[in-house]
Amino acid sequence: MRRSEVLAYESTGSGEPLLMIHGIGHRRQAWHPVVDRLAEHHEVFLVDLPGHGESPAHVADGRSPRQALIDPLEEFLAAASLERPHVVGNSLGGVVALELSKHGLARSVTAISPAGFWRNDVEFAYVRALFASVIATSGVLRPVAPWLLRHPWGRTLGLSWLTARPAAIPADVAYEDLCNMLDSKQALRDIIRGGYLFDGAVPADVPITIAWGTKDRVLRPYQADQARVRLPGARHVELPGCGHVPMADDPDLIADTILATTLDMTNTDLRRTA
Repeated sequence: MRRSEVLAYESTGSGEPLLMIHGIGHRRQAWHPVVDRLAEHHEVFLVDLPGHGESPAHVADGRSPRQALIDPLEEFLAAASLERPHVVGNSLGGVVALELSKHGLARSVTAISPAGFWRNDVEFAYVRALFASVIATSGVLRPVAPWLLRHPWGRTLGLSWLTARPAAIPADVAYEDLCNMLDSKQALRDIIRGGYLFDGAVPADVPITIAWGTKDRVLRPYQADQARVRLPGARHVELPGCGHVPMADDPDLIADTILATTLDMTNTDLRRTA
């Protein structure tokens, strides 16, 4: 782990830079299942958002929750001398990646189940209630979580809302993710309180891919239809059998989806052969 003045991060690989942004309540390690594949083609930068992982606290200072996320990322890109990297984001990170494109800071965007495409306040109320319930339950179960998550059935019980293959998450990673979510709950509450609909305004010259898991239980797959309406110029991809955080569900599929955008190889099979 390295720390800039504003964000904790790690980097690996070589090639055109690729910035990866996790979702709300998560951390940069969410991308570890796909990093090796991506690092064969890119210098990959994984960041912890403010108030998450090992980054400093999320502080609004009178800014909107959206701007309080964008400003540190702009500062990070400047400090790391990253000029228009490819940007990949999941959930909250997906809508942040789209926002960066509006600021002229993204060479391409791959947004996986991005936030901001619910249809109305009622649908967003479901998201708020889901996270409130998960945080409350996780706080109660934290003392027994190491034992619970040691078992595949325990990970299924605790993580099936987030991923389609919870047993594929290593027990130690699952526990560290749970602790991170609880430790970042203030940032989570501040950010989710300011949730907003994405307006669909992105530069025409930035390649955009929107990918959605068919088993997403957080931002339901029907929101992909809203994304198609608001971003008709984007490439829209279905992720069969994948949940909301799909990197461990099907690492090859997720890596292929990202590389198809960053390498402009939409007609090429990037999947490894045995």
